[in-house]
Amino acid sequence: MSDSSPLPPVRLHPEAELARAALSTPLLSRAARLARWAGPGTRVDAGGVLVEEQLPAAVELLGLTGDDAAAYAAEAWRVAVDAGLVEIVDEEAGTVRAGEELKLLTGGSPRDVLTVWLAALEAVVADAAVPDLDDLVDALDEGGEVDFSSLDWDPQAEAEFLDGVLGNLYLLTVSEDGPGDGTVPLPALAASMIVPDGMGEPTNDVLEQVSDAMMRLDDQFRVLEPVGLVDYRPVDEALMADTDEEPAATVDDTDVARYGMVRLTPLGVYGLRARLLEAGFEAPAVGDLAGKGADALLDGTARFGQSAARAETEQWLARREPLAAARELLAAARGADAGAPLRRLRCQQALSLVGAEAEPALREVLDDPELGGLARVWLSERGAAGVPAPSEDMVFWLTVDTLAAQLAAEGNSEELQALVEGLAAQHNGFFAAAWRVEHPATAEVLDAMGRLHPDKKVAKQARKAAFKARSQQGG
Repeated sequence: MSDSSPLPPVRLHPEAELARAALSTPLLSRAARLARWAGPGTRVDAGGVLVEEQLPAAVELLGLTGDDAAAYAAEAWRVAVDAGLVEIVDEEAGTVRAGEELKLLTGGSPRDVLTVWLAALEAVVADAAVPDLDDLVDALDEGGEVDFSSLDWDPQAEAEFLDGVLGNLYLLTVSEDGPGDGTVPLPALAASMIVPDGMGEPTNDVLEQVSDAMMRLDDQFRVLEPVGLVDYRPVDEALMADTDEEPAATVDDTDVARYGMVRLTPLGVYGLRARLLEAGFEAPAVGDLAGKGADALLDGTARFGQSAARAETEQWLARREPLAAARELLAAARGADAGAPLRRLRCQQALSLVGAEAEPALREVLDDPELGGLARVWLSERGAAGVPAPSEDMVFWLTVDTLAAQLAAEGNSEELQALVEGLAAQHNGFFAAAWRVEHPATAEVLDAMGRLHPDKKVAKQARKAAFKARSQQGG
């Protein structure tokens, strides 16, 4: 995933709701309880690890049971230290006290709570990229250093792999064309990291790599779930049973859910967006533009899908008086640059959400060569009286402008192709007149019509018109 282009806009839940979710996650709530429990008698080893003699008390405090109880308690303590809920007072003596961040969980703002949770998330993501601790112990050499070569493990590569997986999961979750409920099969997520772009049928070697990646991700998502990043259905253990053993029940290999299913929680979406922003990605959220000018709104939503653009615009309009908002939008929609047609389309869509109070602003631009057509459409749709008929030049200019905007927004889409076919069918002399339109995008639009129209004769007329337009413009 490249950081050179913006990610799709995401709709975040309210911070108060996310903060409540953060406080209720198993890992952060355990870490907070241990931080409140920590006192003068609490002792830690080097690195802030809770001494083994005190683990039973920590386990009892947290009400944990089972073989992994001590490991869960130790993990919660590590998170408490890493998130600043516990501070080391004296490293030599191994004494600790409650950290300043602990106060934020009860007396801070929702954003303060989320800041603490993000610190906890970073600690857990780092843990998830580390192999099994038993393997680490076996890999220790005489000097106490880890022999990474014996583990077949590259810490940096493993961290980058997990970051890539989480980035892909975020992209699949926030995309308007992504899964409806945001749930992603683990095999698909693993394949997104392993299978090369453009590969048809994966080779056996690639399939084996995908399978290995699935097993790694299964371990990692089990670690990430308690911090509230994901909802995770693990890989069915029956699928990993020894082939020499008799299966306890019939295994349905076609049920994709049995191979693991993962979904980002609303809190997880918030957390991954924060990490992506920190890493330099452009990761917009709906509402980011609500306090900015109309120019920022129209340019920003130019890259949004229709649903996200509408939601962003509604928030922007909610902060402004309709008449003032309409005037600001119209002023920002002017221009002859390459992005101007799409700005005007977004302006038209924004104005469709404004009531009759905006009418004076639209009447003010009736004679504007760039906005006059748009204004007539808006007024006519609302049944306004005394709307002057557009000139033929204005009709053709608006048509070219609209096609240029659709081309910028959707590319060579089926919707644009249908629009092109409709125009050519309704106006026999369209191309004879269109090439004369004094619009910066005339030649580009006519070229697109030549590509998109299925009738070879009509497509040839469009290409000829594009050549004339380019000659007229001196290109």
